[in-house]
Amino acid sequence: MKTVTYKNVHNRFKFNGVHLDRDELCMVAYSFIKEGADFQKALGDFLIDWFDNRSFIEMNTSGTTGAPKLIRVEKEAMVNSALSTGDFFDLQPGNKVLHCLPVDYVAGKMMFVRAFILGLELDFVEPSSHPLEYNDEKYDFAAMVPLQAMNSLSKLTQIKKIIIGGVKIHKSLEEKLVKLPIKIYETYGMTETISHIAAKRVGEKAFTVLTNVTVSENENHCLVVHAKNINPEPIVTNDIVEIVSDTQFIWLGRFDNIINSGGIKLMPEKIEEKLSTHIPRRYFVYGQADDVLGEKVVLCVEGEPMTIDETVFGVLDKYEKPKNIVFVPKFIVTATGKIMRKESRALAKL
Repeated sequence: MKTVTYKNVHNRFKFNGVHLDRDELCMVAYSFIKEGADFQKALGDFLIDWFDNRSFIEMNTSGTTGAPKLIRVEKEAMVNSALSTGDFFDLQPGNKVLHCLPVDYVAGKMMFVRAFILGLELDFVEPSSHPLEYNDEKYDFAAMVPLQAMNSLSKLTQIKKIIIGGVKIHKSLEEKLVKLPIKIYETYGMTETISHIAAKRVGEKAFTVLTNVTVSENENHCLVVHAKNINPEPIVTNDIVEIVSDTQFIWLGRFDNIINSGGIKLMPEKIEEKLSTHIPRRYFVYGQADDVLGEKVVLCVEGEPMTIDETVFGVLDKYEKPKNIVFVPKFIVTATGKIMRKESRALAKL
């Protein structure tokens, strides 16, 4: 049986409807770098890096396991990740997939690796917040961020299976997604784990890990990922979880977001979820230094100041209720739509 390596391009692989082998992909890459649009140049750069003589790719981390940094990711590990995704989601050679993510980041790179390793027929389109707006094609599989899914609700049934990642799915969006007659999954992962290592159907609580992955927690109840085919060392995250088994976990929040108010540890993400259908704008909760409590709970809302009825906070426990409400004209977000809390709260207005 032929061993799958990063040097292979599956003979069923198609790029925008055309069969391409390794040499032809490199020719496309050079063309994109020379005269393509920015999103095509990013793909061209990645393909040249992928087919060079090095065994690794360099990528910037998002900061999930610490301060953002440049790391080396082995190409064989990316192949192993692609194979695990194929097993988990039952992707078959000849399946048609939509690629609508930026190739600058690991999720966009991995969609391409899955395609030429698994033999998928990939439609590569410019990343936008409305990826299906002018597209009536039918697909077996696609990956999106929540904003793209929200803006494509009326057309998502064109796709049989969708994975959504980059940022947690908001409860209001999840309630819409569970009603659709297709398979939609929320994924969990980061650059260090080479995209996702776990997924769950929307509406479910627990993530289930992919093939050859197990999980545990450390003394701070933070998730530890064991995936030797991807990384020989355990990957310690800053995500607080509830371990269901060594293959399932429930995500609770970020360790670095915990608020210690009057000696009581509060999880901002838990407070935000309780408020999810009560505030009609984007918002987040953070802790602010307080002489009496140590830290007090502050609600930060995007947009111009507005009146928020106090009864809204009736869904919260006593210590979870905000002591202050501040407003930020526009949140600072990452390319995937994740709110940058520290940077955004610095813009807060009382």
